[in-house]
Amino acid sequence: MNAAERPLWTSLGLIDPLGARMSGVMPPGGVKGISIDSRTLREGDLFFAIRGPNSDGHDYVRAAFEKGAAAAVVDEAHADALRPLGPLYVVHDVLPALERLGAAARSRSPARIVAVTGSVGKTSTKEALRLVLSGAGPAHAAAASYNNHWGVPLTLARMPKQTRFGIYEIGMNHRGEISPLAQMVRPHVAIITTIAPVHLEFFASLDEIADAKAEIFSGLVPGGVAIINRDIAQFERLLAHAKDSPAGYAATFGEHERADARLLSVTLGTGSPEAEAQICGKRMTYRLGAPGRHMAMNALPVLLTAKAFGLDLDEAAKALACFSPQPGRGEMIELQAQDGPFTLIDDSYNANPASMRAALAVAGGLPLGASGRRIAVLGDMLELGGRASLMHAELVPEIEQSGIDLVFAAGPLMKHLYGALPQELRGSWRESAVELAPLVEAAVRGGDIVLVKGSNAAGMKTIIEVLKEKCALHAAAQSCESP
Repeated sequence: MNAAERPLWTSLGLIDPLGARMSGVMPPGGVKGISIDSRTLREGDLFFAIRGPNSDGHDYVRAAFEKGAAAAVVDEAHADALRPLGPLYVVHDVLPALERLGAAARSRSPARIVAVTGSVGKTSTKEALRLVLSGAGPAHAAAASYNNHWGVPLTLARMPKQTRFGIYEIGMNHRGEISPLAQMVRPHVAIITTIAPVHLEFFASLDEIADAKAEIFSGLVPGGVAIINRDIAQFERLLAHAKDSPAGYAATFGEHERADARLLSVTLGTGSPEAEAQICGKRMTYRLGAPGRHMAMNALPVLLTAKAFGLDLDEAAKALACFSPQPGRGEMIELQAQDGPFTLIDDSYNANPASMRAALAVAGGLPLGASGRRIAVLGDMLELGGRASLMHAELVPEIEQSGIDLVFAAGPLMKHLYGALPQELRGSWRESAVELAPLVEAAVRGGDIVLVKGSNAAGMKTIIEVLKEKCALHAAAQSCESP
């Protein structure tokens, strides 16, 4: 049986880690995957009926079996009612059972594990790590940002036995959330990308955010590597946490002259910038598959991880040229306006002051056609606490420095930015992204560079969808007009 045909978990092998009793006939071929969502479940998956704040997975067990689930993990309270539907692993509480299965997956795996946290850049760094490490062997990481109390154990439970490298993103918005997840993951390498004003609604200062992020070091295997941004104000604080952890040593990255991985220069202005860096004494040049100085910075801990795992640095750097941002995280899309193509930068998944500045710099660094404009379509940045209004207004200098020609803004917080803009930069402001979308659609023309960014809850994806639909209509119209 080849690796693709092997079950992720055998039926009998699930009982002990789940702490379950079996109801019905065990799936003869084991389970092929793990699912907590009946909508995306694949045939042969084990469905976990997790109870969430807005829904109860037990309500979807029938749908899971109809889609081909091999079995379901349910609690005792629902077992009798669900027994006729199919094989059940019955537990006291479903989420802790998933956590136990995740821990069992980690215990059985010989893989080298890296965990990533930080205020900005977690997902991009995770995806770059996946790309680089997969060149040296089977690599496993979550398809999306599954970085919370259910996402991390889910990703662990999905890790195949033959995995050589595991990459885990760990997030938080309160103190104490990272530590149990880091203990579950037990990484050989733990990375903190940076500390920025994110989740200030729940923290009194950046130092408190740094302390919470540093919990990731507590889960390191003895002798593991802590990787820290050398440029940030909280560096010494993070280093002290690393020294108090099981880490064998700390490696640093940044532009600081004493950084172990030091960024020397970045050539911007194209879709594939070139970076020059010195990695543990080795001077090297590499091309990036995504624009922006922040992407060049995110590559440094990736290269440090490759070195820590004994991989060839030149091959690791070469792989970075194939990196591309995920949808909603800086993905660049060429679309068709009525009078010609334009470039859409989809950064609609999330936003904070640091990532907003980075995105504006990317938009400002891309080459612009003779008739094009740089347009920023910005939504509220959330969870910033009492200074939120001021933090929005403080983006004006970066907007001007980036050469943005026109700003469209959505949301009550972005109204403070819009009001602080020079009159000539004001496009329109509306209370919501839904109201703003038709105004942006009407304004965009061929040659433009259009950045769309905001916190996920600000709903800026609506504008992305409207612009994509416009593109499809114009493309279809042009096709019909072609001879």
